[in-house]
Amino acid sequence: MTDNELSQLSHEVGQLLLKRRATVTTAESCTGGWIAKILTDIAGSSQWFGRGFVTYSNQAKQEMVGVTAASLESYGAVSEQVVKEMAEGSRAEAGATFALSVSGIAGPDGGSVEKPVGTVWFGFAAESRETLAQRKVFSGDREAVRRQATAWALLTLRDHFLKN
Repeated sequence: MTDNELSQLSHEVGQLLLKRRATVTTAESCTGGWIAKILTDIAGSSQWFGRGFVTYSNQAKQEMVGVTAASLESYGAVSEQVVKEMAEGSRAEAGATFALSVSGIAGPDGGSVEKPVGTVWFGFAAESRETLAQRKVFSGDREAVRRQATAWALLTLRDHFLKN
């Protein structure tokens, strides 16, 4: 997805949030704040985006959004359990209607047989819904994995949470 397409998607997400009188927050690891950046590139985004969390280290995940040490030890940072805790914790901390979280292996190193480079887990939390977690495996270099993760997170927020 191009920068222009990401901008258009972000604008659409913002309009849907405004229509619902809702807010969103982010807890990002492998995307390093890219989702928050794309959202806040939109003029007026402070009406629906108050804060985001870049929780790149395990310590940051614990301190900022309440991920438990037990989850990190048992499942690893790139896991269903951890992204659910990231989404739930960031939503509670920000007082937002919706939260999305991302943790993955963008590469070029760090992959394994179970979690190859390109593996990204996403978490989605909402006030009145069960927290959703999904795993995707993207291809390409570090930039490509991060861009695809950013786009996929916003598309999923739009299509599965805001358009219903």
